[in-house]
This record gives sequence, structure tokens and C-alpha cells, in this order.
Amino acid sequence: MKRNYYLVVLILVTFFVISFLTNIIGPLIPEIIEDFNLSLTLVALLPFAFFIAYGVMSIPSGLLIEKYSDKKVMIAAFLVSFVGALFFALYPNYLVAVISLFLIGTGMAMLQVAINPLLREAGGEEHFAFNSVLGQLFFGAASFLSPLAYSYLVLNLGSADVDNFLLNTLEKVVPPDLPWISLYWLFAVLSLVMVAVIAASPFPTVKRKEDEKIGAWDTHKELFKNPKVWLFFLGIFAYVGSEQGVANWISEFLSTYHGYDPQTTGASTVSWFWGMLTAGTVLGLLLLKVMDSRNVLVFFTIGAIVSLSVALFGSGETALLAFPAVGFFSAVLWSVIFSLALNSVTEHHGTYSGILVSGIVGGAIVPLIIGSLGDVFGLRAGMFFLYITFGYILSIGFWAKPLVSNKTIEFG
Repeated sequence: MKRNYYLVVLILVTFFVISFLTNIIGPLIPEIIEDFNLSLTLVALLPFAFFIAYGVMSIPSGLLIEKYSDKKVMIAAFLVSFVGALFFALYPNYLVAVISLFLIGTGMAMLQVAINPLLREAGGEEHFAFNSVLGQLFFGAASFLSPLAYSYLVLNLGSADVDNFLLNTLEKVVPPDLPWISLYWLFAVLSLVMVAVIAASPFPTVKRKEDEKIGAWDTHKELFKNPKVWLFFLGIFAYVGSEQGVANWISEFLSTYHGYDPQTTGASTVSWFWGMLTAGTVLGLLLLKVMDSRNVLVFFTIGAIVSLSVALFGSGETALLAFPAVGFFSAVLWSVIFSLALNSVTEHHGTYSGILVSGIVGGAIVPLIIGSLGDVFGLRAGMFFLYITFGYILSIGFWAKPLVSNKTIEFG
């Protein structure tokens, strides 16, 4: 098949939009706590509602794609996201926020399952690894920019220049005491634009190899009997839980313990967390060419644990640097765990991938545990739970025995 570079670009833009909508929750948490008068446990139910959608929708999404098509599922995903964002923008209260974030999370889960095989087909199998990393760079860039967009909107709404169309338009629909709701109007418009773009775009018929297809329930049951499947599922669960457990609580931690403004310093630090996570992929790619991936996993995980410790126990100035460092050392954990998992079984890789993606539900559970512990013992103590999740990731580097190891450059 002739390579479809337009579709590759569209998929990269989709990666960007997914991340822009997904990783804004952390910077908003201090605002949500104050405006809705919530405990740490109640506010943690918001990322829980978002990421639990991955656990609910990942496998059904694969089955929907098999029955219908990537294009139809992607359009449906952005429509669901549009409804969720618009609902919260129109009715900004806590209960609606929970429902809204579940709907947006459902849309993002559907997209995640659809776009990876589509990227392989559109860009070519021989370029899939490169394009996947490129997708992660777009994902990271959006995570870096979304907290900055939040800061821009909340600091400038109410003092808009008459010539600023965006701010003047948002001022007409956003409650003056809840300027951060402007982001959800932005998300609604962005989702609707993506619906129009995808609907107008020609899509190829993706012919998945037998091994890439989402198998029937019997195939799932066969994999569920394999202890390795559960061990690596827990690895993905622990990684996403760790990533979101740090990112979602950075701003609130800096505000609580060091008095930093969530709208500026807090949002900026979250932005740099994602920016450094993106930058860390470059070092990770280089090391994977010269080191066994298990050793890379151990090295990066130890770096993340040390950085987390410095962030939790150091001064405010130190925490501003240490939290982004946690992001830097988290950069390759997802891809290494995922590759070790797939290289540890001989068949049913498509079905196995669907099971692993459902491990993203860790992003729902771990922040909720941190919030619940934080209500009882304080947020710093609540974040000690991250030592358990990072510790499990570290253990994978010692017990994983892949059937195929990553190819490295041999010197001499």
C-alpha cells in the first residue's frame, strides 16, 4: 500500500489532542478543591472517573473497531469527548465534573486503541517504531503546553483586550468566578473540529495481521491464565498510576507545603514535568541502543525514586526542579514495560495489547489512594504510596525474562 503521510500527520495531531485533554487535570486540582470545597479524596475521584474509562472501554473499543472501522470509532470518540466537555462547560459543578471526565476518558480510550494499528498501516511497518516515538513527542508537547494554556486563560480572562477574539468570546460564556472552566469550552471546540477533520479525511482499510487482531473472549481467557500477563498488566497499572500520581498532585503539594501559586508556579512545574518526560525519551532511545532494556528500566526507575524523594523532602526551590526530574526519569518506563510484556509471549499480541492498555486504569486508582491517605495523614505522606508503585516497576527489571531482547549496537 502507498504510504499515506496525510493520515500520519492526522494521527500525530490526534496524539496531541488526546494529551492536551488528558493531562490538564493536575494543574486544575487546587482550583477545583477551592471552588467546589472538596477533600483530597473527593477531588481524586475526578482523575479516577477519567482513567477508569480506560479499564472499562479498552477491550470493547478493540471489538468495536473489528466490527465497524477506525474512522467511525474515532469520530464517535471525539463526539463523546465533545459531549463530556460541553456538559461540564455548561453546568460547572462537582457531580457533572465526574460524569464529564468519564465521558472524555471514554473518548480518549477509544482513540488510543484505534490509532496505533492505523499508524502502522499509514506510515509503513518499517517506520512504525520511529512514528510511534514521534507520536510520543507530540503527546509530550501537548502535555507541556496545556498547563501554559490554562495559566494564560485564567490570568487574562476579565482583563481581555477588546481585540482579543478568544478571550472576549470566552468571557461571554465562562462564569467570572470560575475562569478555568474556559478550558472545557476549548476542549469542546477542539473535539468538534477533530470530528469534522476526521469525517472529511480518507481512511485506508487497515488489514491487521492475525496476531494483531483483538481476539474473541476465549483468547482473553487463555491469556488471563498466564501469570506473566497479570504481572505485566500490574506493571502498566503501576506506571500510569505513578505518572498520574505525581502529575496530579504536584501543584497541590507545592501550594500546601511551599505556598506557590497554583495558577503560575504550580501550572508551570506540571508543564515542565511533562516537558522533561518528553526530553527523557531522547536519552532513553540512545541507551536502548547500547544497553539491555531491563537495565535501562532499572536505571531510569532508580532515578525517578531518587528525584521523588528530593521533591518530597527538599526545599521549595528544590521541589521545583525535582518534580520535573521525576518526569525525565519516567520517560521510557511505559515503552520498556510494554515491549518486555509483548516479547514475553509467543502469540495473541493484539489481544494482549488490549489487556495491557486497560492497565491505564492505574491512573484512576493510584491518585485516589494518594488523596485518601492524604486526607488522613497529609498529602506528603499520601504520596509515599508512590514508592510502592515505582518499587514494583523496579522489580520488573530483575524478574522479566523476555523471549526476544532489544537489539543493541555491538562495539569492537
